[in-house]
Amino acid sequence: MDSPQEEKSKMSKHIVQHTYTVTKEQRNVLNRHRSFLVWFTGLSGSGKSTIANALEQELHRRNIRTYSLDGDNIRKGINKDLSFSPKDRTENIRRIAEVANLLIEAGVVVLAAFVSPYRIDRENIKSIVGNDNFVEVYVNTSIEECERRDVKGLYKKARAGEITNFTGINAPYESPLDPDVEITTENSSIENSVETIVKVIEKKLKL
Repeated sequence: MDSPQEEKSKMSKHIVQHTYTVTKEQRNVLNRHRSFLVWFTGLSGSGKSTIANALEQELHRRNIRTYSLDGDNIRKGINKDLSFSPKDRTENIRRIAEVANLLIEAGVVVLAAFVSPYRIDRENIKSIVGNDNFVEVYVNTSIEECERRDVKGLYKKARAGEITNFTGINAPYESPLDPDVEITTENSSIENSVETIVKVIEKKLKL
């Protein structure tokens, strides 16, 4: 009897990608804007989801078709089988990138808010969706400010040893070296942050 890995290897030889007639470009024309991924990275509590939500509201006001992917929501569904170990964090980001890629093909502007602490994982996102379809937004909030906010009480639990592999406390965060947008939330309001991002993506939205 074959092991699951051997069975998977045999079946993979019979998988053939089907090409459908309607293309992403045609969907973009129908929607009157290009589709791509806006990826928000930063520490827990930095404001990623808050800014992504505000940006989506602004894009919706401009008749841009959008969809938001959020760390907590994804981990309650498609990635609920994954832990927070380095290996599972990498798989978490890989799956999200694949989902985002499907939405891009569907003609949607995807807003993804994830800690995504490792540079190599964020580079892998680019390889999945394509460099031209990737906008990296670094929500640069100091760990002191994130701990002060501590909306979910996670930093307190991490400091007490109740949570392991928590980014910024007992797990590393690798800041982006050259993000498309950098937001320092201590010095920028939500409105100003959204305005800054919109200025960067306006040209990319145009057909």
